[in-house]
Amino acid sequence: MSARTKKDLDKVRKQCEKLVSRRGLLSAGAAVIPIPGLDIGTDVAILMKLIPAINEKFQLTPNQIQELSPELRKIVIVGGASMGVGLIGKALTSDRIVSMLLRMGAKRIATKSAVKYVPFLGSAISAAISYYLLRKVGYAHINECYALARAVDQQEARARAEHRI
Repeated sequence: MSARTKKDLDKVRKQCEKLVSRRGLLSAGAAVIPIPGLDIGTDVAILMKLIPAINEKFQLTPNQIQELSPELRKIVIVGGASMGVGLIGKALTSDRIVSMLLRMGAKRIATKSAVKYVPFLGSAISAAISYYLLRKVGYAHINECYALARAVDQQEARARAEHRI
């Protein structure tokens, strides 16, 4: 992992937030279409690509984590496992994504499915819920990646400082 400053990580965070917002609009667009299951399927497909893209930007893909020293790898694995979304450095499956979506927004998913069939207003509500839920998951994952990347970078800086003395 290359040395990064807080400013570098802030820039990566902003890029990821824009990416999540754009993908949220795709999710909202799919939610408007009154086909059962299309919105959830779209959300899963979006997240299957979005989560690895965020991991890549923060240098937290499974391959990048394996290249870390054992001490740094432990920070990422233990830290990532203890966080809410918990998808850092893990192989993604649609089951894992669905489970995480349900954990983070089960009531909203049920509401979104139910209101979708109310003429006019139902589609708008469903789209808003889809956008909100995808952004909630995406931003939570970004915050987890940011925190872990900062911890790894700080630990690397400490290790470099100790070797200079």
